[in-house]
Amino acid sequence: MKKRVVITGMGVISPVGNDIPGFWNSLKEGKGGVGPITTFDASAFDSRIAAEVKNFDPTRYGISLKDIKRTAKFVQYAVAAAKQAVESSGLVLDKEDRNRIGVIIGSGIGSLQTIEDEYKVFLSKGPSRLSPFLIPMLIVNEASGLVAIIHGLKGPNSCVATACASGSHAIGEAYRTIVYGDADVMITGGTESCIVPTALGGFCALKALSTRNNEPQKASRPFDRDRDGFVMAEGSGLVVLETLEHAQKRNANIIAEIVGFGMTCDAYHITAPDPEGFGAASAMTIAMKDAHIKPEEIDYINAHGTSTKLNDKIETLSMKKAFGDHSKKVMVSSTKSMTGHLLGAAGGVEFLVCCLAIRDGVVPPTINYEHPDPECDLDYVPNVARKTDVTACMSNSLGFGGHNASLIVKKF
Repeated sequence: MKKRVVITGMGVISPVGNDIPGFWNSLKEGKGGVGPITTFDASAFDSRIAAEVKNFDPTRYGISLKDIKRTAKFVQYAVAAAKQAVESSGLVLDKEDRNRIGVIIGSGIGSLQTIEDEYKVFLSKGPSRLSPFLIPMLIVNEASGLVAIIHGLKGPNSCVATACASGSHAIGEAYRTIVYGDADVMITGGTESCIVPTALGGFCALKALSTRNNEPQKASRPFDRDRDGFVMAEGSGLVVLETLEHAQKRNANIIAEIVGFGMTCDAYHITAPDPEGFGAASAMTIAMKDAHIKPEEIDYINAHGTSTKLNDKIETLSMKKAFGDHSKKVMVSSTKSMTGHLLGAAGGVEFLVCCLAIRDGVVPPTINYEHPDPECDLDYVPNVARKTDVTACMSNSLGFGGHNASLIVKKF
């Protein structure tokens, strides 16, 4: 028998809130977190806006002033989100077998900030002055590693780096780890922080970013005819997954149940999606098959919805392929319209949205949807949240390299 896996805890650090209530209220109210970049002078760049995390204090989550200097921001965000998730789950770790609790956290890039800072030291002062923390600060697996160290978790531990699909792949792999019986509990999701000159310049060179610098709140406009690129964002979204048996044994509050996961590759291009949308459609179909549910049972899709010309057009096409006639009836929204694109953390944060939509019976909107695009003609829940019963949701993540991931979560 396939083990049933439920969600019992959630944690978030995001551009629209640094806890679940604040984050969720912002999304329900259609409030965006995009503004001018404040952490460095972006005046020379084509895109000068981003969705930055605000008012983040790492000391609130047990990170000492000494350790702040030794820990990259993407790791700090994961530590904070993990602490929230564990506390909200009600897990008492001293009463648990920590060999049966694991961590899988995805991150697309790791710490470019560390590379930038230390390369300046290398050029000005030579290799002997490089920090001994250079390598541990920049590598993407340090988020999973440090979360496990802090909580003493000795079960399966890994990191996924599949660009913008990293968070969703991490959750999918954690789900399977529990299904296979290798763990009873997993902390999983995604984390990212790379709003730095190198990343901004790189995405500008790809012509991937919005240049609506004078209207930052309107810059991220998924599926809108006048969309002109995505907006970089940062943060972390993590959940606690556990077997249904384990959750019921400790009388845990069950938020929802994860029932399906599918992943594929376009095998087409390193940055552009397959123009026929077959890879993304196949990931959705595989996830539904894994969940043993039909397309018409899905009430809501949290789309990847980046606000780039190609992604939104092709993702719409792929949803039509996967859902057939039901694609015109299913509610679709892109919360990136409010949060910006959290890259490797996007899948984690957007999985939270699906869990919250089920919990509260609210589908968050796609804001800035003003001009319909004939090639994007589904129900994108434009501009205003929708109060409605939600039984099953799908969360999609698509990444450079052709990576596609779909997760399905149901009401328990």
